[in-house]
Amino acid sequence: MAQSKLAALIIGGVVLLLGYMSVFTVSERELAIKFRLEKFERADYKPGVYLMWPFINRVQKFDRRILTLDAEPERYLTLEKKNVIVDAFVKWRISNVESFYKTMSGDEQRAGERLSKVINDGLRGEFGKRTIQEAISGERGEIMKVITAQIEEQSKQFGIEVIDVRIKRIELPAEVSTSVYRRMEAERARVAKDLRSRGAEAAERIRADADRQRIIILAEANRKAEQLRGDGDAQAAQIYARAYSRDERFYQLYRSLNAYRNVFNKQEDVLVLDPKSEFFKYFNTPAGR
Repeated sequence: MAQSKLAALIIGGVVLLLGYMSVFTVSERELAIKFRLEKFERADYKPGVYLMWPFINRVQKFDRRILTLDAEPERYLTLEKKNVIVDAFVKWRISNVESFYKTMSGDEQRAGERLSKVINDGLRGEFGKRTIQEAISGERGEIMKVITAQIEEQSKQFGIEVIDVRIKRIELPAEVSTSVYRRMEAERARVAKDLRSRGAEAAERIRADADRQRIIILAEANRKAEQLRGDGDAQAAQIYARAYSRDERFYQLYRSLNAYRNVFNKQEDVLVLDPKSEFFKYFNTPAGR
């Protein structure tokens, strides 16, 4: 009785083990290939649960998510034959798991090495066409665009889809950076000197124009003042003429009295004149006769 129970337990365990080995799952984050006696059989599995024959079939799974390849910094020669150190990375994923397995034996490390070689060759060619300044500032985006297109074309045969290629940094070796920085500093100093000279020229031009406008404004103001003064004198003369023409004898008396007041305004003033002169005519009679 005990032996039969033990045999049943053993058989049950074997059945459970075989059942467990006969089932495999594929999640949304995985790609799977099934082999039959180590020969490729099927690779078009969607997420779900599947059956296989134990010891006959074997399933190998791969990550279907986007992977990052952080390439080692490399030195490249520019158009001026100057070295630059470039650090780049690639975003990629497996697009065709069958081609990926057949070309790369399913080895992600091998795939990364192959992509690194393609990136290095592309970057070497692109940096060799450009100067340091163009590579660092002006055409960095164009370089990444060209490299991405090249890698996409070459990686299709490996069952790999390249999502993006990015250059993290571009550095100059110590022996190159010093001379480049000095040249950049001299260029900036030249630009600053040119801007200062242009500013000084513009300032002198503004001052000269301001002085000219000042002279014009003062001359115009003086002209208007003289014109107003002349108009006032003319109006005063007209008023005096009209007043004089109304009563000439009274006007003569008024002018003579003002003359007497101005001449004899102090006790010590002395005036030697003929009493019968024209100046004293109003001293004798009010009529001036």
